[in-house]
Amino acid sequence: MKRRDWLVGVSATAMTAVSYSRVVGANDRLGMALVGSGRRGREVMKAFLSTGRVELRCIADVYDVQRGRARDFLAVKPYEVVAIEEALSRHDIDAALIASPDHLHSTQTLAALQAGKHIYLEKPATHNFDEGAKLIAAVKQSGKVCQTGTQQRSGAHYRRAKGEIFEKGKLGKVIFARAVWHDFPWQRRKIEPQPKPDGLDWDRFLGPAPKVSYEWIRYDSWRYFPDYGGGLLADILTHLADVAQWMMDESRPLNAVATGGIYQMQDGRVNPDTVNAILQYAGAGQARQNGAWNLTFESSVLPLRNERPGVFFQGTEGALEITRAEYIFTPNKGEPRLVKAEGNLEVAHATDFLEAIKHGKSPSADIQTGVEACNPAHLAKAAYWQRKRMKLDTSGARLVADV
Repeated sequence: MKRRDWLVGVSATAMTAVSYSRVVGANDRLGMALVGSGRRGREVMKAFLSTGRVELRCIADVYDVQRGRARDFLAVKPYEVVAIEEALSRHDIDAALIASPDHLHSTQTLAALQAGKHIYLEKPATHNFDEGAKLIAAVKQSGKVCQTGTQQRSGAHYRRAKGEIFEKGKLGKVIFARAVWHDFPWQRRKIEPQPKPDGLDWDRFLGPAPKVSYEWIRYDSWRYFPDYGGGLLADILTHLADVAQWMMDESRPLNAVATGGIYQMQDGRVNPDTVNAILQYAGAGQARQNGAWNLTFESSVLPLRNERPGVFFQGTEGALEITRAEYIFTPNKGEPRLVKAEGNLEVAHATDFLEAIKHGKSPSADIQTGVEACNPAHLAKAAYWQRKRMKLDTSGARLVADV
């Protein structure tokens, strides 16, 4: 499809787009497109389909094999296309699940908004720091719902911890939040070279990234390369920093340092297989106990024992460990309290998105929240690659060395 023809289609779609309530009244289903049908896209779309409120009507992916895997995994037969533009031009598409590699998130989100679609955007919302303000402005102008993929925001036990522990000041003054998550087998695969498959559109995969010659490892393990993903600092820190910032009512770190490297996986990757970062916060969110606090982060793709990945908060009056399965509050005086998770986080987050569209409300992880969850990762990435302590400048618009 030519760009001119696509723009005409987008304009028509935007002008004739109907509200969720009218869609539900017609067929009781929201029409969705899956943009990026890899492992993560398939998992999230499965959660959407399990609600019974969605029809997957189109899959857009640069690789035909991935489209086929999604079709088979989800047991549906949607229309399949290579180009996101073709998916977005369809009038039966009300919302897009964008689960493509990180470097494509910004351009595809802007395209979906221009086409008048609601968006579920997998984390990280941004691949580069300067994309955040543009996305926030575009979502606001569009009037569409944009849910970002930090699904803890829809977890009942996370919300309970926020209300019953943090808002009541039961930890006292929090000094440290420690975030740990290890052991990612899919990032330890041995990727053998292979010729470019006929069904892979290499140029579309590269998108806005630097134009380089085809290498299978760059496609099949794109998380290994800074051009396409931030590795552990984007995949994992984004999730855990979001939890810490949410609980502490503070979304702007003062500075960050980071270290690590390729400690074992000499397999062609560029991003580290092991990393530590420390982020300092002013403590402005601790209304009852003002004072600075640190978020420390450690993560490795290596098979380190890690039965309880999550965030551990240490305060002057007690401690709290929160994971996707439960939280444990241990006061300095008194008995520990255990609260188990309820339901499936993926389904809860998908449902929250659908409810936001239906009722015209903000989702649990709106674009502002998603961008703010990425900013600690951007600071830590800059600190790692520049080997310097990094901070936001006074305007908050740039990352600069903290000298």
